[in-house]
Amino acid sequence: MKRIIKLLALVATLAVFAVPALAQKQECTDDNKGTWYKTFYDNYKGDAAAQKVAYDNAKMYLDSCPADPNDKQAAFMQKFVDAVNVSRQKASTGKEFEKAVADKKYADQVRLGKELLNSDPDNADINTILGIAGLADGSLLKESATYAAKAIQLIDTGKPLKAYPHDAALAYLNWTIGKSKLASAPADAITDLLKVAKIESDAKKNPQLYIDLAAAYETGPRAKLSVDYKSSVKPDGTETDQSKVILENLNHVIDNQIDAMARAAAFTSDAAKKKEIVTDLAALYKYRNKEATDANVTELVASVVSKPIPEPPTPITSLPTTTPV
Repeated sequence: MKRIIKLLALVATLAVFAVPALAQKQECTDDNKGTWYKTFYDNYKGDAAAQKVAYDNAKMYLDSCPADPNDKQAAFMQKFVDAVNVSRQKASTGKEFEKAVADKKYADQVRLGKELLNSDPDNADINTILGIAGLADGSLLKESATYAAKAIQLIDTGKPLKAYPHDAALAYLNWTIGKSKLASAPADAITDLLKVAKIESDAKKNPQLYIDLAAAYETGPRAKLSVDYKSSVKPDGTETDQSKVILENLNHVIDNQIDAMARAAAFTSDAAKKKEIVTDLAALYKYRNKEATDANVTELVASVVSKPIPEPPTPITSLPTTTPV
């Protein structure tokens, strides 16, 4: 997957400066306290250099003088020191996060991104990156899907996004959600995966998307209808009215699975992988089309991407009646 990584605005508005060397405590006299506080106060709203001076003097005051709950100056400086410390930590974590993104270390992305979200939970970029990480590392998929859902919500409400183009982000995020359902709710995954296939992005040209979609059809509605069909025929294998309806629904699902497999083959450039997909596709296609040849399968693969991807079939409850001629 081609990532488009841009600099994230992760640092708070307070300037972040280098950690100073530890200062030696000094005598806590009224004169020193007055000097430290005045120097702090004159600089804490300034630029990075001035804020460093303010921080150093605030730390000198706080470290040199015993805690006093009635010292309002100390309380004010403590808030400033705490804010700077948080900003420093956030900046450090932000740099580590950016490096994890650049190095494609997906577990680190999730670990560090979660830390950043503690103070910025509605950051669309971080939620999006975490929401896509599971596509590259299956061990993160379940957790990643949670962030994907959050990211989609943020994007839909207009939150600015820099890490990915808008449509690409929505495609990959929906893919994460769909893929996370393949094992537990494959029928539900179909809806999410079809969303991806309809969004104009690189994702819709990725053969793995259609392999996932074919798997969702097979382990979801196809598996259920196959069980229902077997239980609806008579003990001797004779069809019943119910089994005929179920078989019709089953065949419609298989047709959609065939379409997904054909798209996977069409978008696969690796010859060996393409051959493997086409072999499975041909068996299923010839099951549904008894007179089909390998040439028909080749033609299907060549033309399938020019056609709209089919929606999940609407189940029928009775077979169409035929009017006698």
